[in-house]
Amino acid sequence: MYRHLDSEKIVQTIELLDRRIRERFPESGLAKVSAELLKTGQESKDRSRWVARPHWELRFLLWFLVVLMAVSLVLAFLRLDLQAHPLTFGEFVQVLESGINDIVFLGAGVFFLVTIETRIKRNRVLSLIHQLRAIAHVIDMHQLPKDPETLEEDYLQTSSSPQRRMTAFELQRYLDYCSEMLAMIGKIAALYVQDFEDTEAVESVNEIEVLTTGLSRKIWQKIMTLQSYRG
Repeated sequence: MYRHLDSEKIVQTIELLDRRIRERFPESGLAKVSAELLKTGQESKDRSRWVARPHWELRFLLWFLVVLMAVSLVLAFLRLDLQAHPLTFGEFVQVLESGINDIVFLGAGVFFLVTIETRIKRNRVLSLIHQLRAIAHVIDMHQLPKDPETLEEDYLQTSSSPQRRMTAFELQRYLDYCSEMLAMIGKIAALYVQDFEDTEAVESVNEIEVLTTGLSRKIWQKIMTLQSYRG
């Protein structure tokens, strides 16, 4: 029960997070990013199922081509009439070399055809992971100007400084929401590969986890500073 990610539960968690953000910061850019994350989470249900399920139509077509290639090779050998035209040793070596080359090329062709489905799914997953990576960086851009030091009484604001509009409590909630959104990005990424054990795709998901964890670490450093200030 607890060994498999549930896409419905993930979406429900993102929906709750989105409501919390819109209720507290309804006109903020973070609310718009949260809405985009929710849309991505809802789309991830069908996308992850598409990646996990076998595509039988494609598999049937590919195996049909493999069998057709094998039959063609066998028929080519059967057409050789060695009794009517005996081969010299040199000709036999040439025929043998040609046959080996044909078998090698056939094997390469079979491998290419058999792995087409995996490569299609891999490219799809990598594209989806790239979208999640972009959202993670957008979240980081939103939390970047939220500096706890702006709440200090002796903080000197310049004309280019970010506007100080949040209380200490609101700033902490804002940073908490950013951290939670980054965590949900990692969950969506993991959802794509839990039933698709492709090395390259799994490595890409691991990179997303490393990215979101690193960004969350920066946010929690701010939160700890803020808590110290509030204390």
